[in-house]
Amino acid sequence: MPVKKFLTHALLSRFLILILDISVSGISLFSAYLLRFNFNIPAQFLHYLPFTLIYVLAIRSASFYFFKTYAGLIKFTGEQDARVVLRSVSTSSFFLFIVYLLLRTYEMGDRLLFFYPISIIFIDYILLSFMLVIYRISIKMILEEIRSAKFGQAGPKKNIAIFGAGKSGILIKKAIEADKAGHYKMVAWFDDNPLIVAKVLEGQRIYHAEKDFAEVVKKRNIHSVILSMHNLESFRKQKFVADCLELKVGMMSSPGINDLMEGVFDIRRLKKFDIEDVLDRDPIVLDNKYLESQLAEKIILISGAAGSIGSEIVRQLTKFKPAKLVLVDVAESPLVELGLQIQEEFGFADLEEVVADVSNKNRMEKIFSMYKPDIIYHAAAYKHVPIMEQMPNEAIRVNVLGTRTMADLAVQFGIERFVMISTDKAVNPTNVMGCSKRLAEIYIQSLNNSLKIKKTGPRFITTRFGNVLGSNGSVIPRFQKQIEAGGPITVTDPGITRFFMTIPEACQLVLEAGVMGQGGEIFIFDMGKPIKIIDLAEKMIKLSGMEPYKDIDIIFSGLRPGEKLEEELLAKKENILATHHPKIMKAKVIEYDFEEVKVKIEDLISILVQQDEFEIVAKMKSIVPEYVSNNSIFEQLDNQPGALEID
Repeated sequence: MPVKKFLTHALLSRFLILILDISVSGISLFSAYLLRFNFNIPAQFLHYLPFTLIYVLAIRSASFYFFKTYAGLIKFTGEQDARVVLRSVSTSSFFLFIVYLLLRTYEMGDRLLFFYPISIIFIDYILLSFMLVIYRISIKMILEEIRSAKFGQAGPKKNIAIFGAGKSGILIKKAIEADKAGHYKMVAWFDDNPLIVAKVLEGQRIYHAEKDFAEVVKKRNIHSVILSMHNLESFRKQKFVADCLELKVGMMSSPGINDLMEGVFDIRRLKKFDIEDVLDRDPIVLDNKYLESQLAEKIILISGAAGSIGSEIVRQLTKFKPAKLVLVDVAESPLVELGLQIQEEFGFADLEEVVADVSNKNRMEKIFSMYKPDIIYHAAAYKHVPIMEQMPNEAIRVNVLGTRTMADLAVQFGIERFVMISTDKAVNPTNVMGCSKRLAEIYIQSLNNSLKIKKTGPRFITTRFGNVLGSNGSVIPRFQKQIEAGGPITVTDPGITRFFMTIPEACQLVLEAGVMGQGGEIFIFDMGKPIKIIDLAEKMIKLSGMEPYKDIDIIFSGLRPGEKLEEELLAKKENILATHHPKIMKAKVIEYDFEEVKVKIEDLISILVQQDEFEIVAKMKSIVPEYVSNNSIFEQLDNQPGALEID
């Protein structure tokens, strides 16, 4: 090994610590003799002391090497390092004690008996344990003082507290102390556990996270609070966020415990709370073993794979060991980026990136023939309400024709399962986009029912849910950009509400519903309570450290074409049935005759070539009688005769 490589800073530091440990062991042993004999060591013991010293230090050195007491970083000295030191000293002292007993038992001679009287062993054990820990802590404190003096010019430190006095919290505190720039000073712990409240941990008092929070924040002038607890219940997290927002205290969260334990964490990886954290709900529990049994070794095609929902479905599918993932999308660049991410970050290489339009039957037939998928997740769709209100022909071409093409090919090629992603806007639709998705639902469900009668074909399953946080074009990224630009935030109406769900949560439920479905179901997800968009905007401003209407204004722009104040998950004539999963319900919906639907859908698609928007929308309304336009030029078409009669 080259000398230069051997003499690295890390190796030199470890070697120095080992030398210090051995040196302290020698001092401890000599001190034990002095204490034992009242600072007057008898001549016979003093005569053999050099030999005893060499013998004991050899044992101690072997123990230090075995337990690697030198491996810990002095500047991060803590409870774990003290434990390692104690184990090492205890083991070597126990060995010395056993040797002493053996010598005495087998009467090895008087000269050997006074190498180390038994009292010396116990005194040395106590002294050495104390001295090894104390010198580490002393060096740590000196290094902190030097670092503080060196980086003191950066400005006064901000007082912070940690919510969660556990292992994660301690590791975060160490990272704060190790921060070279010294931006923060940890001044308090918060915790809900009454058994540890009022105790002192790592030199700081633990306060009750609910009872003492406001008083301590004001008294200690706390700038930010770091949430170190990753299993905090949703209602408690909401209370914590509300308290911080009320007191105008910054909120930060730490990465996972694995990152903390691996030692790769530093203070710069703390992240500020975002709106997803504020709206967080109880975690979803999935039956991963059952999912894997249904998805493993399957060829799975995902349409709209580069979109917000499609890409997350792809990421989650990689956990269940599919044989191949076929990623289909018309967006070339996002598709390539997704493929690279799946290979590099998720380590999944069995995938194909295919650029294709789902409404192009010849192209999709070629793809089905080439890859022979077993399961399809159909996420490809146009979803933006105001744009589709202006372009009904495009909404029908992709959302209806595209779905029909994919579904018909699924039947033709004997696909096992076909899972379609729908939307709450398909319920009592007031816009073109929502009605186009309802038409897709009707086609899928009626097709499944016709196949069920014939006892053949794929199982067609529909999943219906509301808005997802952070999806492309959603309100959250728009608000973030408006805040970054200094405002104002634009909200359509002060009374508008929406259901929200995180993208991972929605996709987890899609996978679960996809494997539990027997065919023909429309599954709806527990979206929680609807959220007022105005409240969402105000919270996002506060999370950015500003005040609504003072630092960032909120203005109302009026409802957009086709938009309604409140979304629904069930139509007027629909009911829900429970499933084995508490967050997934089954909608009991009106059933249509497939042959009639097939003719109506064909008639609708046939008029696309004319590009007559009013004729297209009139036809849509005739098939979906509950489609009543709102704030749209198509309102004049409502209440026209010709709607599809339902038995």
